[in-house]
Amino acid sequence: QVQLVESGGGLVQAGGSLRLSCAPSGRTFSTYVMGWFRQAPGKEREFVAAISKSGDSTLYADSVKGRFTISRDNAKNTVYLQMNSLNAEDTAVYYCAAKSPARILVSRTASAYDYWGQGTQVTVSS
Repeated sequence: QVQLVESGGGLVQAGGSLRLSCAPSGRTFSTYVMGWFRQAPGKEREFVAAISKSGDSTLYADSVKGRFTISRDNAKNTVYLQMNSLNAEDTAVYYCAAKSPARILVSRTASAYDYWGQGTQVTVSS
């Protein structure tokens, strides 16, 4: 019943930056542990980053640590992924995901997330 919508994808030159946003559509009555995943052509979906309900705890894939920052603004009911120093290996469809409200642990496993967005394309030119 929770529908997520991603935005902010696009084409960027290597070394550049993008900021992705994710928000649920329609009414919501709780906050969620949120995550970002990505899937590149010919590859499996992989974990990128996750954030706790309060925003106090975050988790990152080693491949993006130090370059990407996940954050949230609960007043706006929105989670962000700031992506800096992008390279060609970051090219993928990026998916926003949310856990059921009762789930409180930040994790990197896709199966632990219950709600998914449609994805937004990020293309980094080399």
